[in-house]
Amino acid sequence: MTDVKPDRAGRSDFELLPAIDLRGGAVVRLAEGDFDRQTVYGQDPVGVARGFVADGARWIHVVDLDGARAGVPRQAAAVEGIVRAVAGSAAVEVGGGLRDVPGVERMLACGARRVVVGTAALTRDGFAGGLVRRYGSDRIAVALDVRAGRAVGEAWRIGAPGRPVAETAARLLDDGVVTLVVTAVERDGLLEGPDLDLLGRLTSLGGGRIVASGGLRSTDDVLAARRIGCAGAIVGRALYEGRLDLAGTIRALAAGPA
Repeated sequence: MTDVKPDRAGRSDFELLPAIDLRGGAVVRLAEGDFDRQTVYGQDPVGVARGFVADGARWIHVVDLDGARAGVPRQAAAVEGIVRAVAGSAAVEVGGGLRDVPGVERMLACGARRVVVGTAALTRDGFAGGLVRRYGSDRIAVALDVRAGRAVGEAWRIGAPGRPVAETAARLLDDGVVTLVVTAVERDGLLEGPDLDLLGRLTSLGGGRIVASGGLRSTDDVLAARRIGCAGAIVGRALYEGRLDLAGTIRALAAGPA
């Protein structure tokens, strides 16, 4: 993969996705995916989404944490509210609890630009590829949530067996998946920086688009992910705690390789 270039309007084609994680209607962040280590950052997800758009976001990453835990969507109304609020300004990517075709269909029908499937893509061979063939590779992404070198599902449940991540990524790419959202679980929500070794191994596979997630804490971290070939990055806690300036990072990306 090569570095992502700016478009003709001077904007970067690299996708910077501010994250809105939903639990019980609130905007939260978890540490290492642990539901017992939650920080609440607000009760107005629509307002948060509008703020991201005001800062220049062209993508928003929304996760239904209740859905991820239950295995079926639980925050569909909140997701639909976010989609309506930013329509025409930003695209919305949605994940969490999407383990069958009807769930995916509902999110796409409500206006989500792309859905992210995880557990079902890991446990059911051909599931993600079937979605790609049905809806198109630009509408479907697969979450590779990585712990100890293995891609795990089941809302990151401790003890979930998972599969070797590089082998799993290669299989998904062969099946037609293009976008892989790669989260280093041990770094997620801890502001310790991205796992560049992990991301580099996956970008070296070629043929797909790797979106970095987990631990990104600064503009420099985002630029580092782009330099090693990632096509996007998801940022969460660093935004909510004021460590990463969204508008400034977007400008840095638009300025070109750094």
